[in-house]
Parts: sequence; C-alpha cells; structure tokens
Amino acid sequence: MASKKTIAVFGATASPVLPLPQWLRQSYLQRCCEKPTLKTTLSSRGDTTQRAQGGSVARAILESKKFKVRALIRDETRPNVQMLRELGAEWVKGDLNDKASVEAVLKGAYGSFMVTNFWDDFSKEKEVFQGKLVADTAKSLGLKHVVYSGLENVWRLTGGKLEVPHFDGKGEVEEYFWSIGVPMTSVRIAAYFENFLGPWKPVKASDGDYYTLALPMGDVPMYGISVADVGVAVCSIFNSPEEFIGKAVGLSAEALTIQQYADILSKSMGKEV
Repeated sequence: MASKKTIAVFGATASPVLPLPQWLRQSYLQRCCEKPTLKTTLSSRGDTTQRAQGGSVARAILESKKFKVRALIRDETRPNVQMLRELGAEWVKGDLNDKASVEAVLKGAYGSFMVTNFWDDFSKEKEVFQGKLVADTAKSLGLKHVVYSGLENVWRLTGGKLEVPHFDGKGEVEEYFWSIGVPMTSVRIAAYFENFLGPWKPVKASDGDYYTLALPMGDVPMYGISVADVGVAVCSIFNSPEEFIGKAVGLSAEALTIQQYADILSKSMGKEV
C-alpha cells in the first residue's frame, strides 16, 4: 500500500476562533466538498482568524485520511498541538522567519498550505519576506502543489492610486509564486462569518433594547464564509491539482448586504439589530 503524501501546513496551531453557531454558518461548501479528496503531506502556518485558516485546513486534511499533515509550530505547549497529535499530525518546531525551519517542514512534502499574517507585526514587508521565503524553498525542494491564502494587489491594480497593505503584501507574494514557476493555487478568502462574534459583534444601544451593526457599506453586498469551510474547500483543491494549479480561486458561501446580515442576526438573537 502506497504511503500517504504529506501536506505542510503553516498556522495550524493558532488559537481557534469562537465556535460559530449553526444559524450563522453557511454549510454550502461543506456539502459540495464532503467527499474525501487528499492523501499527501501538507504544511500550514498563519491575527487569530488568519491562522485559524491553517487549523481548519489541517483538521480537514487529517479527517479526510488521504494525506498526512506536518505543521510548523512555535510553541509545542499550545492546546491545539495536542489536538493535531491526536488526529495524527506530525510537527516541526520553528519559525516562519527562519530558513532552516521552513526547509525542515517542507522537506519531502508533496504540497503546502500557507497563510501569512499582516496583523502579527503590521508589516507588509515582513509578510512579503515570509511568503517569498516559502516560495523559494518550495521551488528548490520541488513541491508539486502549494495553496496560498492570497489577496488582490490593490496598489498594482489601481496604478498606485490606492494602497491596502494587508492586501498588497499577499498580492505581491501571490505574484512571486507564479513568477518563479511554483505550481500554486491562490485562494482569496472572503470575510469570516466568525467576525460577527468578535470585532463585528452587534453593540447594544444605550437608548433602547436594540443592537447596532456598525459596518457602513450601504447596499454593497459583502461576501462571507465560515472558517470551518475553508479547510474543506482547500482539501478539494489539493485533490484536483490539474484543475486549480495556476489559478486564483475566490472562496465565499454567501453575498449579503449588511442589512441582510442584520436581519439574520435579529431573527436568530430575538433582538432587533
């Protein structure tokens, strides 16, 4: 029996986001991608929600029983390390800024899932450094498929008129992967539904029994997805490399206006939002 391939996952051991209530989570991707698709070694790393992508991917891959997972971790005492162990993951202690650590986690792997995190240091330059380090290492080691959590390079797309550092850095890394010939798929992930339990949590009004959802977007729809569904979708991408390598794929489960989100929250909470 052939041994499973390994996927190296960055950001697999970060603290998870709050569990998302079923009424808020869109399960469309879960239904579409429920068949097991991966059997390879993957590597994952990655603000809590950014790295939660890595944890979602690692868990989905391990539960599919198609691939092995090797995670790069900085602190083996984190609770999620034990969870990964119980699911059968292996890990390498190190840091994404260190070339030797990156080489150790990627060596012998078939593929890798990578998420960088602008919010760690509020530094586009550091994010780009980390991304290019992984890209160069993946190239030299001959990885067959990298899935990178990218975003659009707004500065380039607008001819320098607009600058969005936490987008632009990921966009620059995305472009670099392709420019050096790494077989890569970029997944551009929509806003997390889990943000409604954290930074976007409705705030109770001081003058009445209602709540305010302070997202001034008017009637422009906002795409959203549950972090839990990211892993399932990435699994399907690893399972179909011929379909996805060289492409940028948007991941979203829903596109609603802020008023529509408020209506869902009102119905579920039993309070006016």
